[in-house]
Amino acid sequence: MFWVLIFAGIAVAGLIVTISYAVWLWHKASDLFSEVEMLGQRVEELTALLSQIEPTPPEQLPSRRSQPGVGR
Repeated sequence: MFWVLIFAGIAVAGLIVTISYAVWLWHKASDLFSEVEMLGQRVEELTALLSQIEPTPPEQLPSRRSQPGVGR
């Protein structure tokens, strides 16, 4: 009859470990989701900044042929 108590103790210990692991995993997942949310905010900020950039028209770019030694 003593073996029943041993197996019950092992089962209870396994249950405690499983619940502890589930709680730890839940906390890690919530941390990950908050980081993904922050990344989304940073992407929105980056797109807002990039939308303010005006490209230089090709006519205003320096000619590559006028610079000696370029491409050698």
